[in-house]
Amino acid sequence: MTETLDTLLAEIRACRHCAASLPLGPRPVVVANPKARLLIIGQAPGTKVHETGIPWNDRSGDNLRGWLEIDRETFYDPAWVAIMPMGFCYPGVLPKGGDAPPRPECAPLWHERLRAHLPNIGLTLLAGMYAQAAYLGKARQKTLTATVAAWRDYGPEVMPLPHPSWRSGNLLRKNPWFEAELLPDLRARVHDLFKEPGAAA
Repeated sequence: MTETLDTLLAEIRACRHCAASLPLGPRPVVVANPKARLLIIGQAPGTKVHETGIPWNDRSGDNLRGWLEIDRETFYDPAWVAIMPMGFCYPGVLPKGGDAPPRPECAPLWHERLRAHLPNIGLTLLAGMYAQAAYLGKARQKTLTATVAAWRDYGPEVMPLPHPSWRSGNLLRKNPWFEAELLPDLRARVHDLFKEPGAAA
């Protein structure tokens, strides 16, 4: 590997590739450390994350941390958790409302290079349909709910999740298996990862 992680992160944070398409301008949000055990691939920052530069620093993040059963200190320790959304910058909203999709240029530019610097990832969470489309491809099901329901089929190192926004509430209410079966499995996997010695020394 010819580039260092610090060099790559500096390049990402200086990126202006999509500047003309970003309503609030570029502010890439990403967290990576070679020691990290858990990788979270979500959608793209919202306005609060854009303002603070802190990933998952909103109600969605609170929900996600609740699903994982880990506190903020652990969640924001890069020696435990790497965070790499499909789009690193706030993409704006759609004309009829709702979040715009992540910029399509972002993940192809950076994901493979970043993942090469994350050799200790034991579990990758794919939060939302954009991450699942990119990383599961033809293996995903016809709907997001069906993909999440088939979480056991994707092996011990990958788990699809709904995006933990308020919109996921309907999925959770209609599918009691999420809280009864998936969350205990998710928490057990995460807790097992964080028990392994030396990861966050």
